[in-house]
Amino acid sequence: MLWTRGPRLGASPLRAALGLGRGGSASRAACTRRGQAWQRPEGHDTGVQVYNSLTGRKDPLIVARADAVSWYSCGPTVYDHAHLGHACSYVRFDIVRRVLTEFFGCNIVMVMGITDVDDKIITRAKEMNVSPASLASVYEEDFKQDMVSLKVLPPTVYLRVTENIPQIISFIEGIIAHGHAYPTSKGNVYFDLRSRGDEYGKLVSVSLGAAGEPVDSDKRHASDFALWKAAKPQEVFWASPWGDGRPGWHIECSAMASMVFGSQLDIHSGGIDLAFPHHENEIAQSEVFHQCKQWGNYFLHSGNCHCDLTDSMFSPDVFRLFCMRSSYRSAIDYSDSSMMEAKHLLLGLTSFVEDARAYMKGQLACGPIREDVLWERLTSTKGAVKAALADDFDTPRAVDAILDLVHHGNRQLRAVTKEPGGPRSPTVFGAIVSYIEQFFETVGISLANRQCVSGGGSSAALRSVVDELVRFRLKVRQYALTTPEATREARQQQLQERRPLLEACDALRRDLAAHGISIKVSGASQPQQTEPKP
Repeated sequence: MLWTRGPRLGASPLRAALGLGRGGSASRAACTRRGQAWQRPEGHDTGVQVYNSLTGRKDPLIVARADAVSWYSCGPTVYDHAHLGHACSYVRFDIVRRVLTEFFGCNIVMVMGITDVDDKIITRAKEMNVSPASLASVYEEDFKQDMVSLKVLPPTVYLRVTENIPQIISFIEGIIAHGHAYPTSKGNVYFDLRSRGDEYGKLVSVSLGAAGEPVDSDKRHASDFALWKAAKPQEVFWASPWGDGRPGWHIECSAMASMVFGSQLDIHSGGIDLAFPHHENEIAQSEVFHQCKQWGNYFLHSGNCHCDLTDSMFSPDVFRLFCMRSSYRSAIDYSDSSMMEAKHLLLGLTSFVEDARAYMKGQLACGPIREDVLWERLTSTKGAVKAALADDFDTPRAVDAILDLVHHGNRQLRAVTKEPGGPRSPTVFGAIVSYIEQFFETVGISLANRQCVSGGGSSAALRSVVDELVRFRLKVRQYALTTPEATREARQQQLQERRPLLEACDALRRDLAAHGISIKVSGASQPQQTEPKP
């Protein structure tokens, strides 16, 4: 599942977590193995080359069935509002999903898991004096509202952890039966990583080294991870063969994905911060449960989002175009300047479409149109866009091809004429407008002028009103969350008393989102004393 915060992928944390020594021979051996054991799937070749984290290279995307492509997406752990890192990842994979569907004819069956019971949920619920279930429900709905405002298509089905506990228990029992997990006298169940041997490390290219025995744990080895956690006092729990408790983090996705897709999965996606340990452990669990060599055929990971912005507002269309200006795999810098660049690009596209339509209506006079050149440009653009998208969903290159077509169209429209009654070529501009609008509608962007705010008249006044409203909401929220120098009990009481203010702020945020105004809460507006540790 997708955490609100998480460690960045790096060599040192991996080696420490797995108890590796300083010698590099085992790691180099694992790197050599990476990709060699990957089995090319049989089935329908989509025509797309996709970067596969399992191999570290671009592989042909071959799915079992074009009419039912199986895709599991890690969803949120619902203990807080989603942040911009979530937004970037989900928007980027939404674009990939739309491209596969509309450009390459794939019907995608997407399952998204929701972690609605977890250490962070329990901690936050205690702080707010509410039940974990009610807290998770509020933030799950908040997450879904955010996705709607960002125009992210919903998955085919959401699966919640708390609604699939029997299936998760059964999955753990299967892993134990195959000799890859063990229960302890304290009621915990751990995955035995040493039993995995050289098969562990398909994503991050690491091998297990000698690990010291744990001091304060009932694990056999320090690198083993929990499949089932024994219940602590006053925590939510479920009955199991090993005693009362709840699932570990990694087992949830393996069990829920397998419940729908069985022993074979076409695509698994998530942020790069989930590659290790989450996705690596998912692979280990699923392959020993199903007794298969390759559970997931393609693992797709989005790059991190680095934020240098606080409370500026941009429409969902601007944000989506911003995401398309870089590869879904690359790190992305979110700032006022980068967002303004995307906004100006969108305004330019909208302006061209309006001018082309005016020309078609006879409302714009220009010189003779080089119709043959424009037809040729349109044909070559279509080919360039399709080739770019087939190359690991290269949206920057695809958008550049569109912008080049717009550039040539604008040059023709802006040619001055002294004879407005001369020959006209409206059909070619109609074809260009139709193609450009269809392309952007396919990836979830509207070129309608309603998203733009002009600089004068009533529109500018409306923008000022919205700005003042957002600033007022921010001040109210900061007041509701600020509890300076209060004891723990007093802080909990104050937060409880001010909860209606927070609910009103969130309601306003959702209402504005429905009108295309997206407000993202910056980390600075959250009280440090109530922020769970990552």
